[in-house]
Amino acid sequence: MKRFLFLACIALLVSCTENHRDNASKTAVANDSVHFYYTISKDKNAPLETRYTAANKSYRLLRNGNRDTLYSSVLYQKNLLHFLRGEYDSLRFYNSRLIEHAGKIEDNDILGRQYYLMAYYNDLFAHKPDSAFYHYNQAKNYKKRVHDSSRVGKILHSMAVIQKNHNDFFGSKETITEALHYLDASKDSKYVSAAYNVLATDHRKLLNYEDAIKYHRKAIAMTDSDRDRLIYQNNLATTYIDDHKYHDAVALLQEIAGDSVLQKSKNEYARVLDNLAFAQWSLHENIQEEAFLYPLRIRREIKDQRGQLASYTHLGEYYSTVDHTKARTYFDSLIQLSKTLNIPRAEKDALKHLMQLAPDNVALRDRYVFLQDSLYAQELKVKTQFAKYKYDDTLKQESILRLEKENAERALEVAKARNQKIISYASLVLVILAAGFVGYYFIQRANRLKQKNKIAVLEATYETEAALSRKLHDDFGGKLNHAMLMLQNGSDPNEVLDVVEVLYNQSRNFSRKINDVDTGPRFKEFLFGMLGMYCTTTKLIVTGSKEINWDTIPALTKKTLYKVLQELMTNMQKHSSATLVSINFGQTKKKLKVDYEDNGVGVTKEAIQNKNGLWITEKRIVTINGTINFDSDKGDGFRALIEIPN
Repeated sequence: MKRFLFLACIALLVSCTENHRDNASKTAVANDSVHFYYTISKDKNAPLETRYTAANKSYRLLRNGNRDTLYSSVLYQKNLLHFLRGEYDSLRFYNSRLIEHAGKIEDNDILGRQYYLMAYYNDLFAHKPDSAFYHYNQAKNYKKRVHDSSRVGKILHSMAVIQKNHNDFFGSKETITEALHYLDASKDSKYVSAAYNVLATDHRKLLNYEDAIKYHRKAIAMTDSDRDRLIYQNNLATTYIDDHKYHDAVALLQEIAGDSVLQKSKNEYARVLDNLAFAQWSLHENIQEEAFLYPLRIRREIKDQRGQLASYTHLGEYYSTVDHTKARTYFDSLIQLSKTLNIPRAEKDALKHLMQLAPDNVALRDRYVFLQDSLYAQELKVKTQFAKYKYDDTLKQESILRLEKENAERALEVAKARNQKIISYASLVLVILAAGFVGYYFIQRANRLKQKNKIAVLEATYETEAALSRKLHDDFGGKLNHAMLMLQNGSDPNEVLDVVEVLYNQSRNFSRKINDVDTGPRFKEFLFGMLGMYCTTTKLIVTGSKEINWDTIPALTKKTLYKVLQELMTNMQKHSSATLVSINFGQTKKKLKVDYEDNGVGVTKEAIQNKNGLWITEKRIVTINGTINFDSDKGDGFRALIEIPN
């Protein structure tokens, strides 16, 4: 039974593993398929239907699967192909899906591209300038976030064109100037020249002809396109006409009229011929009607209805001075076409000329006033809407920047607090480590000093024992042996008694010398008694002892001082042949000072190091953290300066 359960578990585990591998394999295949179809949908050389089918397949594969950043890219490609196929309802439907998904994952690049696509659709196909302006503005903001300066500049150019076309020339001038800050003259020369052309038109409409001419010339110099250069030159000629510089206009238009590149573009060719005829007529040259009719025929042929508006205006003005009936006919044609194209400004211009031909016509005047008021209201509404978009956007961007600044400051404060905490912890650890190290060092040092002192005391003890042993052997032992020989040889008992008495005195003195030191109230008396024992033939001078408070000096210090001075006196008695010994005592708050000096034969510094007694003396002083310095030279007496902590 147990074996069966074991085998069943193994089978279940293998089955789960296989299922996991199958799922992983299917996911990998699906992802590969998505990339495959997505790549086809982006191939501009492939047929539109093929690209559209591939986009839908990649979308369906991702729709129920993992919606990562690729989902945004696939959905954008699907939207683009809906636009190219003219499926605007589908474009609007999938636009909201893309905005929602890309917004959640903050795919700013795709958001910028999608908003630009919708702006382009509303601008050139739906003809909704306010909606186009809004979407361009959104696209600009998202492209700013991904630092695509070139695209930001191009989008601002499109926004400025919308403002210009709706007579918001101040707003357009401001927007196109901003665009020039983002465009790179070396990489975006086409758009820089186009921006200068828009800026020139804004100045022209604001009657600032000098700046308009300057920016037209900049556009002409900047462009690399022969066709664009001819268009900008025609615009410059139009500015010359508005500024009544007809000779300059005629010279420039005659120069470009014969250009083969211009003649290939019939609408631009008709514009140049129409402007040339009007400039020549303005100079009162003998211009025939054909000069205006020829560009009109070209415009009718290519169905350039906007161009026909300009031809009807110029023909009406041409006939206003020679044939009022024909003039009214062309102005009436202008009015009918302007209504068809829904361009009320052209109708207003026609009414203005008709009122000059028929100043008493009240109907014309009323229609003109109505159009003027409605156009003013409409333009004001559009300008206000554009300004509101920009103002709201400015507030939004300021709010975002303020929020980002606050978040950055908050993050900085958190980082500072975290760093301070880290520094505090690190400092605490360092302090603990330093304290531990210092403590360990001092403990080890104390142990070393203690060990050193123990060794020093032990060495001094051994040396003292050795010295006592030698003294017992040399002095006491020799005389004791001599007394025993005298007894064995039957010497006179009185002589033997004399030797025994000497031995007794020696043993008494020796006992005093090695006995423990009295450190009580009689220490001073005990110390001076010891000093006096060595000065039977030597004069001893002691100074400063009365100023010493012997009761405050520790017992160990007293014992050490006693032994040290005893050793110095012994050394003086044995080796120095001194006749005078001076010992001066002094005391500060921290130290007891003793200055020993005799007038003996002295000793060299090398000999001092070899003398066991002096070496023992130094060891004794070091043991109680004191110091002793020897100052002597051969034939110059001996001096020792002792300093001992109180």
